[in-house]
Amino acid sequence: MTKYLLDTNICVFFMRGKRYIGERIIRNGLDNCFISEITVGELLYGIECDEINFAENTEKVNELIEKLTVIPITNILQEYAKQKAILRKQGALIDDMDIFIGATAIINDMILVTDNEKHLNRLSNIKIENWIEK
Repeated sequence: MTKYLLDTNICVFFMRGKRYIGERIIRNGLDNCFISEITVGELLYGIECDEINFAENTEKVNELIEKLTVIPITNILQEYAKQKAILRKQGALIDDMDIFIGATAIINDMILVTDNEKHLNRLSNIKIENWIEK
């Protein structure tokens, strides 16, 4: 069964009810969709930066965390280091958070669902889908 790791940008679209992400999650099965601990951290950071909608956004993030299984990063640290070293040697570094999320997908044999294909495609052995209907 195919398992999907939802990148932070996909979660934001989902929480805003945009780009038919909710329909894609339902179509692929809620039990087959996961998020990284890193995504949780990025979403919490976004909440802290938006004081106006703090309560509403906190509720949305908490609902998302309750619906999806959160994948810890403890078992992906070696893959993160390997991927970052490869990117550094190629002179093609990307954001550390993206490497952590990508490494999570690689180690757990998941397809990373992201709208950031340009950067995340630089990772070795990553499988990516973009569910954003433009």
